[in-house]
Amino acid sequence: MGQYLPIVCLLVLAGLFGALSFFASRLLAPRRPSAAKEAPYECGIVPSREPPERFPVTFYVVAMLFIMFDIELIFIYPFAVDRSFLGSYALWEMIAFTVVFFGAFVYVVARGALDWGPVNAHRRLEPAVSAERTTTSTIRRVGLEGRPEMVDLGEDAA
Repeated sequence: MGQYLPIVCLLVLAGLFGALSFFASRLLAPRRPSAAKEAPYECGIVPSREPPERFPVTFYVVAMLFIMFDIELIFIYPFAVDRSFLGSYALWEMIAFTVVFFGAFVYVVARGALDWGPVNAHRRLEPAVSAERTTTSTIRRVGLEGRPEMVDLGEDAA
C-alpha cells in the first residue's frame, strides 16, 4: 500500500487545488455584469437574431449510432484477422454483440431517429393503376409543340 501513497497524495492535492481555485475565483472575481459581457461573442460579429434552438435529440442518437457502428467494426476486425486463434468463443461474443446492437438499431429506427425534416401526416395513396389512366394522360411529350405531325409512310406509299 505504501507504493500507492504518492499517487493518492497527488490525487488529493489535485482535488484540493481544483476546489480552492474554484472558490477563490468566486470570492475574488469582480461582479459587474453588463449587456456587453452577457452577449454571446462570435468573432466580433454582433448577433442579429436569437441563437438557434437546441439540436434535436435525434441528432445525438444518430451520432451515437455512428459511434456504435465504429465500435462494431473494431470489434469484428480481430476476429476477421485471426479467427483460428480466437476460436468459437469470440464468434459467439461477436454474434451476441451484433444481435444486441441490431436490436438497438431497430428500436432507434422504429422510434423515428432517422426521420429528418418536418413530420408528414400519413395520407392514403390512391391505387397506382386505374381505368382512366392511359399513356396519353400520364406521359407528357416534351418538345413536340410546333412540330408537324408525323405522317405514316406506309399509307402514303400505297
